[in-house]
Amino acid sequence: MTDARPEHTSTAPSPLAAISQAGVSIWLDDLSREAISTGELATLIAERHVVGVTTNPTIFAAALTSGSAYDIQLRDLADAGASADEAVLTLTTDDVRAACDVFRPVYDATGGQDGRVSIEVDPRLAHDTEGTVEAAHRLWNTVDRPNLCVKIPATKEGLPAITAAIAAGISINVTLIFSVDRYRAVAQAYVDGLERAHRAGIDLTTIRSVASVFLSRIDSKVDAALEQIGTEEALALRGRAAIAGARLCYEVFEEIFATPRFAALANEGAHRQRPLWASTSTKDPDYPDTMYVDDLVVADVVNTVPRKTLDAVHDHSRSTGADTVHGTYDDSRQVLDAIAGQGVPYESILADLETAGVASFEKSWAELLDTVRTGLGNAD
Repeated sequence: MTDARPEHTSTAPSPLAAISQAGVSIWLDDLSREAISTGELATLIAERHVVGVTTNPTIFAAALTSGSAYDIQLRDLADAGASADEAVLTLTTDDVRAACDVFRPVYDATGGQDGRVSIEVDPRLAHDTEGTVEAAHRLWNTVDRPNLCVKIPATKEGLPAITAAIAAGISINVTLIFSVDRYRAVAQAYVDGLERAHRAGIDLTTIRSVASVFLSRIDSKVDAALEQIGTEEALALRGRAAIAGARLCYEVFEEIFATPRFAALANEGAHRQRPLWASTSTKDPDYPDTMYVDDLVVADVVNTVPRKTLDAVHDHSRSTGADTVHGTYDDSRQVLDAIAGQGVPYESILADLETAGVASFEKSWAELLDTVRTGLGNAD
């Protein structure tokens, strides 16, 4: 659902400009070889305030099945006898390396904070700590760009992998965070990694991290439970769970990165791990299509948006750049308490979403491998 907005005057900043000026880094949740080669990605940087990009297996699978941009390289890989796994590593890291180069001026201009490109470890390793750490090193070394972020899921097995990767000086995008408790554990894993990196003599100024809190998936599941309850009180809570949880994650962010423990690391050049708002396309057409951007404007965060949401924010966001997070913490707690009070199994839903998120990426990875396997077979 969108509402009509007057055209922006020449004296007022565009919504994307205002949101960016408020301290929100806009990252695009999409990447394809075509977008890189045609200059589309560079145009979004120049005209839409995009300062980073994220990828995942679903995005890569879609890119590989669209057009012929990968045909020549698939033929070369087939001639070299590459396996599907080897080909996927080559294809995806080549795209990410090229995107890192496109974003390098942003990286330089922001002192390394933005200009970041994220790539996911093999999601089949989500419950394998050692395998995840090995994969993170492989991706970091293969892409070989300082503005890379390796994506590690926030599973219980992923937490020590996050610490180990940070301790090795690898910048990490932690993904698939759904609960405030898991967000807190992720932030603590990051701080643990920084302390280990410092003891190892690694320059802390080179390490960056974001913690990706997923949004629309939460509302989809919580709303379904509220609708099943069906009372007036329950229905009034629809569309409020995800934003409330995200705002409380930001409260934890402020708490953890204001501690004496982190201050000691900051004195050595460490950076705060910024919250990142993910899964920001609304699933319910009754909701404003910019709500996961407009209602989470605050300094020192990233909002990663698919192209459709980016265009919607550019076109009709209601945001003026005003802070929509501070001052909401008590209300956010009341929202989540009220949802639980209606009998919604909120914590169970969040745990199920993590499981479903890993399964979804595993499915996309299998489809990606199948697509590449077919391409290798047809490349003669």
